[in-house]
Amino acid sequence: MRRELHRFPELAFEEHRTSDLVASKLQAWGYEVHRGLGGTGVVGTLRRGTGGPRLGLRADMDALPITETSGRPWASLCPGRMHACGHDGHTAMLLAAAYRLAQHPSLDGTLHLIFQPAEEAGGGGGAKRMIEEGLFDQFPCDAIFAMHNMPGVPQGQLHLRSGAMMASADEVTIELRAPGGHGAMPHCTPDPIVAGAQLISALQTVVARNVNPQKSAVITVGSFHAGQAYNVIPPTALLGLTVRAGDREVRRLLHERIEALAHTQAQSFGVQAELTWKPGYPVLVNDAKHTEFAHETALALLGPDRVVCPAPALMASEDFAFMLEQVPGCYLFIGNGDGTDGNAASACMVHNPNYDFNDDNIAVGAAYWVLLAERFLSAHTSVGRATQGADT
Repeated sequence: MRRELHRFPELAFEEHRTSDLVASKLQAWGYEVHRGLGGTGVVGTLRRGTGGPRLGLRADMDALPITETSGRPWASLCPGRMHACGHDGHTAMLLAAAYRLAQHPSLDGTLHLIFQPAEEAGGGGGAKRMIEEGLFDQFPCDAIFAMHNMPGVPQGQLHLRSGAMMASADEVTIELRAPGGHGAMPHCTPDPIVAGAQLISALQTVVARNVNPQKSAVITVGSFHAGQAYNVIPPTALLGLTVRAGDREVRRLLHERIEALAHTQAQSFGVQAELTWKPGYPVLVNDAKHTEFAHETALALLGPDRVVCPAPALMASEDFAFMLEQVPGCYLFIGNGDGTDGNAASACMVHNPNYDFNDDNIAVGAAYWVLLAERFLSAHTSVGRATQGADT
């Protein structure tokens, strides 16, 4: 099933074939299936016993606009699209868990399996859209969990962290404008290229001199476009930035300092600056109580040698952060492999045309979801009920 998903990758909000497969499996296994949230989202619900507490487990389904070069027998059959981040594997893990949990005789509560589209779509992606369209109104959860693979980490090893686990991510476009002129007469017009070059250097001082060294932040100027001819001073220069922060206050500070620097640097060179902000994902913050519960579950399944907690925080971003702003829970990582087992491909970084999900993780990830659901929805444990009581 995972390799079938890999052969037919679908981009954000286009996951029709994938959601058809997910929905058909869940229906066949006895889940109540709801479709359409976020366009192509699928929610499968299983109710047992009293119907409470209520647990949410989420997997993402979308692929990336990358041409695969792996040469594997199950490589993408769709030019320009591939599962280069392992969402096919995340979907397969949760489906495997869904199959087992549907047969479980002693669950007591409500299980919502959330198959989300468009994780890769940025700030207006699948998680935010599902929430805006009523995800947690229609399918209330007392806690929610999700998992992502991590290349470079031993296969099957689980990494968890309480608090800020992943950074916020915003996109900024800075346009510098001037009249433009002849390259042989630079004294006749302000030069947006020179202004842009100086602004790039100035932006690097924000993290170095404005952010507390004990906190994390990134400002990367990923694009700089200006001019088309060697003898023309162009009228515009365009800078594209990714801006990331490890907490909400630092995110606000970066916004303020970039705005101030762009305008003052532009003024000093006689050009005009206009900034366009595209808010992306917020900081992903794991709830302390639910991270401890997820950690205890990992230890029970794998033992201390295959569990890392606290794991390092990451400056990458994830739209599950929107869900954690609505419902407490935990986002964790499962090692995709570090190449020491002779499978060099398992250590290939995500968003790479040679990447592939490690199929050995399907059993590990599914077993983890099953055990976590058993512990949360068991009539013999107070974890889920204590959570439910606190929320209500």
